[in-house]
Amino acid sequence: MKSSTLIYARAGIIACLYIILSLLTLPLASGAVQVRVSEILTLLPLIYFEAVPALFIGCLFSNLVTGCAPFDVVLGSLITLISAVLTYFVGRGIKNKPLKIAVGGIFPVAFNALLLPLIWLLCYGATEYVYIIQALIILAGQSLAVYALGAPIFVAIDKLKDKGTKFLD
Repeated sequence: MKSSTLIYARAGIIACLYIILSLLTLPLASGAVQVRVSEILTLLPLIYFEAVPALFIGCLFSNLVTGCAPFDVVLGSLITLISAVLTYFVGRGIKNKPLKIAVGGIFPVAFNALLLPLIWLLCYGATEYVYIIQALIILAGQSLAVYALGAPIFVAIDKLKDKGTKFLD
């Protein structure tokens, strides 16, 4: 049985890493044109359940600190939570690791690309044309963060976990 201390510590580290990576990459991590590097962590629910609430908390605090509109803070963080939950279930259901990464990454990429610009349309008064442009920009940024940067990190952590590294087990 896993130690609850280990689970809470891992969740805290994931949440803090999300916040730190978001803050270190400002203004690129927030705004109409964004690549949120902290999204590299969104594949972690494939391995750890505690990554689900950790990503939500990390996103929530990042959105609060970067000055997002209240509606944006709440809904943007909920998108992360829903994506993380669905990614977690992919991790339980798919055993093939490349397929697990490919399918698990769809939720943070697609939900952010399609829903964040909708929130911005409501909060900041963007037009429908701007929605399409922002959706494409977010799609590119999320794909870069999740697949190009996050997948290698997932593979490395998964290998260390398989080798029995205590903190990652």
